[in-house]
Amino acid sequence: MKILANWIRDFVVVADDDRRLAERLTESGVAVEGFYGEGQELAYEAEITTNRPDAMNHYGVAREASAIYDVELKPISPKLSEKKGPDFAILIEDAEGCARYTARVVRGVKIAPSPANIARRLELIDQRPINNVADASNYTLNEMGHPTHAFDLDTLEGGTIIVRRARVGESVKTLDGEMRKLTPEDLVIADAKKPVAIAGVMGGYETMITEKTKNVLIESAWFDPASIRKTSKRLGMHTDASHRFERGADYGATPLACARVAELAVQTAGGQVEQEIDAVARQVLRPELTLHAAEVKRHLGSEIPAQQIIRILTRLGFVMRASIQEQDHSDHLAFLVQVPSWRLDVDREIDLIEEIARIYGYNKFPNTLPSFAGAVVELPYAPKQARIRQTLLALGYNETLSPTFIPMDEAKQFGATDPVRLENPLSEEAAYMRTSLLPGLVDEVGYNLNRGNADVRLFENGHIFEKSGDKVDERPSFAFVATGTAEPFSVEKRARNYSFFDLKGDVEDMVGQFEAKNVYYDAHSTGWLHPGRSARVVVDGTTVARFGQLHPELAASRKFKQEVYVAEILLDRLYQRELREPHYKPIPRFPAVSRDFSFVFDDKVAFEQMRSVVEKLGISELQSFAPVEVFRGGKLAGGTYSVLLRAEFQAANRTLTDDAV
Repeated sequence: MKILANWIRDFVVVADDDRRLAERLTESGVAVEGFYGEGQELAYEAEITTNRPDAMNHYGVAREASAIYDVELKPISPKLSEKKGPDFAILIEDAEGCARYTARVVRGVKIAPSPANIARRLELIDQRPINNVADASNYTLNEMGHPTHAFDLDTLEGGTIIVRRARVGESVKTLDGEMRKLTPEDLVIADAKKPVAIAGVMGGYETMITEKTKNVLIESAWFDPASIRKTSKRLGMHTDASHRFERGADYGATPLACARVAELAVQTAGGQVEQEIDAVARQVLRPELTLHAAEVKRHLGSEIPAQQIIRILTRLGFVMRASIQEQDHSDHLAFLVQVPSWRLDVDREIDLIEEIARIYGYNKFPNTLPSFAGAVVELPYAPKQARIRQTLLALGYNETLSPTFIPMDEAKQFGATDPVRLENPLSEEAAYMRTSLLPGLVDEVGYNLNRGNADVRLFENGHIFEKSGDKVDERPSFAFVATGTAEPFSVEKRARNYSFFDLKGDVEDMVGQFEAKNVYYDAHSTGWLHPGRSARVVVDGTTVARFGQLHPELAASRKFKQEVYVAEILLDRLYQRELREPHYKPIPRFPAVSRDFSFVFDDKVAFEQMRSVVEKLGISELQSFAPVEVFRGGKLAGGTYSVLLRAEFQAANRTLTDDAV
């Protein structure tokens, strides 16, 4: 939001120039991120956090400056000449939605453009001047932060204002000219017959101030933040008023804001102010907290004098009710602190300590390291984790992080029958602990594809969660996904898409980092993999990985237009093996000899069966055994295929003869 430097100086006298003032405000938590204009029209672009609605106005920022510089804060004290007018009733039917409603009547106003000083200030903070009465309300909002509204009194029926929930079928035309359908959850301001405004959001079109307006009703209220937010979100209306009310308005400011608007209206539009009407449905009280000097020292690491503590909190508006001196020592000093009505973010002693720290100045605290007894302990599987990560990075994959919480449908899609549900989920989209890393990775693939990035290589190293009786097991897992081009187009060759065999090679590279006596791949599939383009890896009789093309139904549900390949590594099983370490082996002095063998097999016979049979022969000179060609059709019988197998032999101590081969 924009804050005018000279408007702040209406309330505090600060010796520093505007830019130094901005630096001091930023250091204390009111972040000034930029400047607009210069001289008397210099404006700050301030980033006010959502928990500080009290600082979303010029008076609130001036209060911060008062505490920083230890100078007096000039109060806002409207001067009004009141008279008693005709009775006007205010009825609050919903005390939970509206705790307080204050109103004033101003009769005999003359609607005209606002004077230059008010109009110019509104323009500098990006507010469009409307007329003198409407601008009085907007000016007060930006000055002291409390939303108000002005009605044309003569358009209100029945001489009454009722704060209630909307009735079924009711609607109201708002100031923007839109007809808004209301529900019984919406809090409205109504006259005796109809709604005239959506409480805390926007006023009504039929009761707005026009050039014909002669008499005005000014309202200032406190509305429940949750109620205003629900209505604002449902209607898609985010206004300056709703922005403040959703974050929490100042219960104690309603009479002051109402009087300030009336004062400005009389100054700019004339008229006569009538006595205040203040309806209170319930009290909204802030707590009284105990602040211990010992806790201030413990948290901040420095002893701040009691006079400084009192000065800082008093300047910020906190009331120091009493002090307790248990012993003649500062560490035993305690204060009773009444939290002001505008500080909704202060509820605990630690909040008071934070206020002291930021105004005292974080840069005044000495730089010290926290005490630490012990040593950094590396997890037992850290080297294995690092090797896997290095392997995937070398293969061109990028590491990513996905949410730990997933919806039920994604958990079921990837094989979970009974995932662990959270007791307090943020939403049904994040209600279950993930049982696989793949849902998050597949979603990230979709995110990339939808934004024109067709070549994706991602991996994630994390934990998954499964039920084990009444307990929850947390296990390490690793997964990666790939789609797009495997080899880019070049002069020598055409582009080639990533395939199942590229994925198998990447899995082999990863599993090959670990010691194993027997590794084989078979066509065993799972529900989330393509039944004809998937495999599993078995190391010494234990399944350690599943991989393949994403099942067509899952791909279709995500509207993927290209093949996506996924792999999941069961790290808790793979980590049971030691890492393979490279060993030097001399280059053989004797040549290798290769032989090709052609066989016809039944389709049910997989190469893995051939390989395992040959390995059992224990031929020490056999260096490799792999398929070279596969042929089906032609003169071959149905259900069979021809395969060309190549074996390579090499001895370390002699040249092999044909007979030996």
